[in-house]
Amino acid sequence: MTQAAERLPAYSLFAALLSAAGLPIYIHAPKFYVDEYGVSLAALGAVLFGLRLLDVVQDPLLGKLSEKMRDRRAICVTIGCAVIAVAMIGLFAIPPLLSPLVWFGLTLTLVFSAFSFLTINFYAQGVLKAARLSGQGHLKLARWRESGALIGVCIAAVAPVALAAYVASPFAWFAAGFCCLALLAALVMGQEWSSAGTPPATGFGTVLKDKLARRLLLIALVNAAPVAVSSTLFLFFVESRLDAPGLEGPLLLVFFLSAAVAAPVWGSLAERFGARDVLILAMILAICAFGLTLTLGPGDWVLFAIICVASGATLGADLTLLPAIFAQRLAQISPSAAEGFGLWSFVSKLTLAFAAVTLLPLLERAGFQSGAASNNPEDTLVLLALLYAAVPCALKLVAVALLAVTNLREV
Repeated sequence: MTQAAERLPAYSLFAALLSAAGLPIYIHAPKFYVDEYGVSLAALGAVLFGLRLLDVVQDPLLGKLSEKMRDRRAICVTIGCAVIAVAMIGLFAIPPLLSPLVWFGLTLTLVFSAFSFLTINFYAQGVLKAARLSGQGHLKLARWRESGALIGVCIAAVAPVALAAYVASPFAWFAAGFCCLALLAALVMGQEWSSAGTPPATGFGTVLKDKLARRLLLIALVNAAPVAVSSTLFLFFVESRLDAPGLEGPLLLVFFLSAAVAAPVWGSLAERFGARDVLILAMILAICAFGLTLTLGPGDWVLFAIICVASGATLGADLTLLPAIFAQRLAQISPSAAEGFGLWSFVSKLTLAFAAVTLLPLLERAGFQSGAASNNPEDTLVLLALLYAAVPCALKLVAVALLAVTNLREV
């Protein structure tokens, strides 16, 4: 069967939509509200953490809702796409109708809620889709899905910076472009939201009682934390530690483009040598590459670009292989998958809450000031470097250790 007949490109496009609304929001939104409206880092961190506390309850419930509405999944997903598009316009294109901090919280609540619901449905449908694909269906689908996701991240990460050279309101144009992408993705994936052949729901208990599923959720939690930490601090690190304002966009593009190019390669290697061993190798390479960031100082943006190539390539393995491994396990113990991916979505986003509530206030208490003209003391910049690089490396080591002692064939 051809890729067109399997409709795998549709999964790439929808994944691009989700990724454009995920990680880049954590990269752009806090700095946008700091620079545009003067909101404090500590206040933004508190709001982001509060939103993640909402996810503690919300994501598992959205998994249950997805199961209950699976016969009307197409219309539910369409509504979700509309909500996330309108919320993005409110976040970036409309001047706050309330205080900037309250408006930030309200619009992001809609973005995150719609994002969670769409992600749960998308990955649950992927489990059903993979079962109908030839060969190693989960890895094949993961290559298309995560490659599309990384391309979406690339575009969303650099679009506002690139648009700033041509338009007066780059974030408003970014939001408008996102709305067009949401409409297109909803149309292209419209035929895929079928519940035919979907097994009955098994509930959270089946997933949480399974030893391997619990271990994979823990690994996902620990392994996502380094990306959350580095993403939250990336713009501040480039602007202040490397003293390279204006290069944030190109460096983000290098990082995510490397991940997008590498993702299919990691998938092919996993089919040949095994997903766990290939993923462990990628994690170790990530630690080696990212650890070099601690040696950088003002003006070292060329070396940082090389590190972005290497660490970005290893991110492609994280985003491709770990979800595929979890999906394979769900196919065995909970084939309906929506509730399982409700838990997966929760643990993945909890790391972003950790980053927001701990790192941003910590930097503010240390006297850190955002902006190219800010004259931050050296000890504050050292703290920024330690938080940006040393914390992710330590967390990655824990993830490697957990995965190394995990038997993926465990029943």
